[in-house]
Amino acid sequence: MIRALMLLLLLAIPARAEELKIATWNLNWLTLRPTGSPGMPEDVKSRAPEDFDKLRQYAQELNADVIAVEEVDGRDAAAKVFPPDRYSIHMTRDRVTQRTGLVVRRGLKYDINPDVTAIAGDPHLRLRSGADITLHLGAGTLRLLAVHLKQGCQAAPLTNSTRRSCVELRTQIDPIKAWVAERAAAGEAFLVLGDFNRWMDGRDQFLAALQQAAPLSRATEGRSSPCWGAETFIDHILAGGSARAWMRPETLMVMRYRETGPEWKERLSDHCPVSVRLIVPDAPR
Repeated sequence: MIRALMLLLLLAIPARAEELKIATWNLNWLTLRPTGSPGMPEDVKSRAPEDFDKLRQYAQELNADVIAVEEVDGRDAAAKVFPPDRYSIHMTRDRVTQRTGLVVRRGLKYDINPDVTAIAGDPHLRLRSGADITLHLGAGTLRLLAVHLKQGCQAAPLTNSTRRSCVELRTQIDPIKAWVAERAAAGEAFLVLGDFNRWMDGRDQFLAALQQAAPLSRATEGRSSPCWGAETFIDHILAGGSARAWMRPETLMVMRYRETGPEWKERLSDHCPVSVRLIVPDAPR
């Protein structure tokens, strides 16, 4: 009788939950190359040491567990913002200056999956592959795909468009859709996050195409960004599988910079960090 009662009490103890702060941050040509280097536009200036100092301070204030980063010229540039003693840095192998990656807080375990190179497509287009990792949590795993998609087709219809930017963006749908379908078929919790360069409000064709592969929840749905003034989100966090229930859209935050002069868009970034929290239930005991 006593043993049975103890068993019932153990079963009644609620499972602990693990809270994760997930963010995406386009760092706007973050590179250590000097101004005028090959692979950089003429109007892009190298950052001064004090600019890196400010970015590192903002990263510390952001205090996220996982950050998808865009427009970063490799690990060394990322390490100027995310100290390696606090964060592990994974970047794609693309041979472009604007690379995509995932920065993970030390102590969290993860596996690196092959880059999703199909998102970049033809190398002559100089688009970006997706960075893909599997994060190990108490409740199992969380798969993350960080993306930075083609610029210039924020709201235009994708079907039958002859605009070059829209044609190229359209080619990026199927690789992401296939990745989402694979995660759904495997019963995985997953996130797709980053700079989509796409407004997704209303009946957006891009988001609708992805949702043909699996139901998705968007943290930015129905919200506008206060970054550099009110604007429509193009940086998004999409959750699928069990992660849809884990994500708490009410925790969506945009970290605004204290510096407000127009020159700071180049010295810091023309994007602000966008974050949301996940409440991940612990494995049953």
